[in-house]
Amino acid sequence: MKKTIVSIAMVVMLLSLPGLAWQTQATTEAPSATPATPPPTTSSPSFSERHTRYRLQPSDSIDVLFDYTPELNQTVSLQPDGYITLRSVGDLNVRDLTVEQATAKIADAYSKILSKPKVSISLRDFQKPYFIADGQVRSPGKYELRGDTTVVQALAMAGGFQSQYAKHSQVILYRRVNDTWAEARVVNVKKMQSAHDLSEDVMLQPGDLIFVPKNAASKIQQWLPIYSVNALGAQTRTF
Repeated sequence: MKKTIVSIAMVVMLLSLPGLAWQTQATTEAPSATPATPPPTTSSPSFSERHTRYRLQPSDSIDVLFDYTPELNQTVSLQPDGYITLRSVGDLNVRDLTVEQATAKIADAYSKILSKPKVSISLRDFQKPYFIADGQVRSPGKYELRGDTTVVQALAMAGGFQSQYAKHSQVILYRRVNDTWAEARVVNVKKMQSAHDLSEDVMLQPGDLIFVPKNAASKIQQWLPIYSVNALGAQTRTF
């Protein structure tokens, strides 16, 4: 009798194993809901961060100085592809690196021919920080970014809103994240000005683009022939 009970229990257990295995496989292999496109992975600053370090760009010039081998001191410029040509070690890509990162990379390159080289670099000529204002502003264009500047201050530098057709409540701030992505944020300037509260005013970073769109009223034709207006009035009375 005991053997029969044991046999039945083993059969039931064996029969249940494929089901359990299938459930495990289904749980593991079942496709999940397609996620939204994730934001790009980057070290670029978010909107809340300030005082980021400058990163080298094409056309920048840097002085490379050596403490123990001054004969290797040199001034080099970043080519359009971000490379510099260094004496005795050749080409090195330093685009988008901070001064500290570029210093470490250059020291590493020279460590192949020097023993523990002590290198320092300094910016000789570099791209001046800027922002761009576009859309419904009085003076769209490229502006030099000097010191801390917020969106509201930048709009004032661009002459303010161009007309009543500017959409004050949906000013868009674009910030480049990498070569293929830009982050966008809507800034409600109208709300801040109405409440006399600039606590949500966003601090700009170099390269930011401020775009002021048109509001819905701007889509209405400003000038119409008089007969068209009369025709509209007659249609209105008909209804």
